[in-house]
Amino acid sequence: MTLRILVLDDEPIVCKRLKPAFQKSGYYVETFTDSAAALDRMTQTTFDVIITDLKMEGADGFQVLERARELLPQARIVVITGFATLDTAKESFRKGAFDFVAKPFKLSGIIECVRRLEEDIKQTSANR
Repeated sequence: MTLRILVLDDEPIVCKRLKPAFQKSGYYVETFTDSAAALDRMTQTTFDVIITDLKMEGADGFQVLERARELLPQARIVVITGFATLDTAKESFRKGAFDFVAKPFKLSGIIECVRRLEEDIKQTSANR
């Protein structure tokens, strides 16, 4: 099974960095810079991992996180933000995030985060 990842960040450079890195690791990736388009896509197809920024125009990361939990309850959600505080981290986990990554991040770090989530997904599937 190929892991399906949705990346949502209003900074195009983040999407441009993450997409090829994840593809090189063998993952299927769709990127969005607009939260409404990303949420719409979540109603059309399934994703295993959702990576979302917090501060964006329109629906912010917390709203995306809540809606994603409703639409894709099995998805693992990672919050990335340039405004990392203890409060935003706590709020992210309270709303259902599996991980919280501060910007700027290293590609190797976020890829490792996704690999951990992939292992968690495999374990969960094996235990069913």
